[in-house]
Amino acid sequence: MKRLKEFAWPAVGLVALAVSIWLLHQQFHGQAVGPKVLADLKTLSFQQYGLAILSTLVAYVALAWYDRIALMHLGIKHISWAFIGLCSFTTYALAHNIGASVVSGAMVRYRAYSTKGLSTAQIALLVGICSLTFGLGVLLLGGIVLVAEPVELRRLGRLLPHVLTEPAMAQLIGLACLGLVAAYVIGSAFRFKPLIIGRVRIEYPHLNIALRQLAASSAELLGAAGIIYFALPQQHNPGYLVILGIFIASFSVALVSESPGGLGVFELLFIKAMPAVPHDKVLTALLVFRLLYLVLPLLFASVVVVIFERRRLSEALHADAVAKLAAGDPKSDGKTRSGPARVVKLPADP
Repeated sequence: MKRLKEFAWPAVGLVALAVSIWLLHQQFHGQAVGPKVLADLKTLSFQQYGLAILSTLVAYVALAWYDRIALMHLGIKHISWAFIGLCSFTTYALAHNIGASVVSGAMVRYRAYSTKGLSTAQIALLVGICSLTFGLGVLLLGGIVLVAEPVELRRLGRLLPHVLTEPAMAQLIGLACLGLVAAYVIGSAFRFKPLIIGRVRIEYPHLNIALRQLAASSAELLGAAGIIYFALPQQHNPGYLVILGIFIASFSVALVSESPGGLGVFELLFIKAMPAVPHDKVLTALLVFRLLYLVLPLLFASVVVVIFERRRLSEALHADAVAKLAAGDPKSDGKTRSGPARVVKLPADP
């Protein structure tokens, strides 16, 4: 049964990817999309690219803040911002592209933070806190969008039951999301007992930690959505709040689907939610998002992983050689020295 569960989510991800790509193929059947997208990429101004790059930096700095907040909650202060930032960047660059973000993210964090003395339990808790931080941001900003613009949920009318897309119901959902966030903040302020939902146990942190979680997750989502907003042409841009709402819904569903990088799922939901915008314009903006938020970070993160693992291997080999030498292993002498040992006799004291 355990082995079956290990293969279940990857299988779901592959199925979601296959179905999404098929639906996208049906959506663009008979259209020469490639040349249009390449032409649109060339028409984007330096200002648009600059603002999209700035939005990417904001998102990844906020993601590093996720780890910093989790370490603060654990009472760990000896790890530098530089190490945290590099670890977080590598974690999310790999997790966002590979899929199974919790599992792949946990593996990267374990390899990195174990070198700083963190136990397996501490790293597991750190991963859980980071996931909770992201969830709080989705609830907060998603709730704000639904309360402020409830009619925008109708954009997903083809994908959701009709009752959920009604403005009154959308506002109720938004208020429920904001209510959960408020309950979390109040519980942190008054240090309520842990909230237990099934097998999930949520410990309320100190209020300053909870507020930092909301700030960090909001900044990350605002930055990531900003990449797409700035990559869309002004004449076809429905507005930042609309893009933010669609991004939160599409990105969250893509993460749950476990499709590698949300490929297909993310694009499909965005295109369905923006029927009034030419599809090639949407694809152009999403391609810019993938390049800046996913592909380029993945390339850089791959280099970081290779360097890190090479250093760890070198340290392990060195430690093994030192251990053999200290134990008097004759086989290690020939490998760690340039020649046979030489004994030098000193004259006796007069």
